[in-house]
Amino acid sequence: MKLTFPHMGNVYIAGKAFFEELGQQVIIPPRCSSKTLEMGTKHAPETICLPLKIMIGNFIESIEKGADTILLTGSCGPCRFGYYSILEKNVLNDLGYDIDFVVLDPLREGLKPLRDNVYKLFKAKNFMDVIIAGKIGWQLIKKADYLIQLSNIKRAYAIDSYEVDSIIDDYYRKVEKTFGQKAMMNLMDETMEKLNRVKIKKDYQPIKIGLIGEIYTVIEPFVNLEIERKLGHMGVLVEKSLTPTIWVEHHVKSYPFGSKTERQKYRLAKPYLKTLVGGHGRETVGSALYYKDRGFDGVIQLLPLNCMPEIVAKSILSTVSRDFDFPIMTLILDEMTGEAGYLTRLEAFVDLLRRKKEEVRYG
Repeated sequence: MKLTFPHMGNVYIAGKAFFEELGQQVIIPPRCSSKTLEMGTKHAPETICLPLKIMIGNFIESIEKGADTILLTGSCGPCRFGYYSILEKNVLNDLGYDIDFVVLDPLREGLKPLRDNVYKLFKAKNFMDVIIAGKIGWQLIKKADYLIQLSNIKRAYAIDSYEVDSIIDDYYRKVEKTFGQKAMMNLMDETMEKLNRVKIKKDYQPIKIGLIGEIYTVIEPFVNLEIERKLGHMGVLVEKSLTPTIWVEHHVKSYPFGSKTERQKYRLAKPYLKTLVGGHGRETVGSALYYKDRGFDGVIQLLPLNCMPEIVAKSILSTVSRDFDFPIMTLILDEMTGEAGYLTRLEAFVDLLRRKKEEVRYG
């Protein structure tokens, strides 16, 4: 088995080290690029969500490097992500690729298929092996996410914010040449030490913005046009409402009740949206209120064009913004999104938040 999976933020870093530690051969696709998007857009259905187009490009690049098995999580409810594996397999078969899909569907879709796929991936003989492997994966995901959030904090406060970019870019280059859990953990520790040595501004109070919306567009830098970096260079402290750590904590580690923070978001969203609308639509509404309660200056909703759950959330967020006088901006992303106009909107939103903050401070 030569295993690959799509790029989703830092998932590939933890996934690579994790499966290598279990003895699997892992072929990670090149980091997402315009070539990836071009290939995916060419072969995907025209009106499908942007994440599927990027993933098809990821898979083609991985297959060309020798991958023969694709790992993907499943889904349920009113969101097209649950059909991704079927659509992607059909597209790849039409292109002449004979590829095996291993889909980890939610437990409610059936215990036996999930158990069989987990045992196959983890090379496990019993449940104890799965628990041990799971602990390794959990530590990797948490540390990978913490490292990126640390870089977002340092970038907002740094005297030279581009020094943070240099450290993180070096980290990404070394990831591809690092094998196994121990070496990956050491690389992350070294990168954290470098980030902690970055000189920061004293007595600086940054604008704070929460990133909310569809999980893929929130965590994949290529898709959201490196929004965390762009805002960081404007002196903005960025926090994401969804990360791989948050997803695993809520859907796996705290199953079936869910994590405390995500349940809080459900409660906050309830006056505006009582039911599940698929994807992370309900979490998006709750996250906006969650960041408002935590004293953030505003939030930015990120969603791919045609994302049904986020379109529902977008229609509600305007009411949330008006009810609480809380600035919310929505950015819709697809293969035609232009970076210049995108940057202009970010700059205008940050300027608005700065003026609003100064009005509150000086009356």
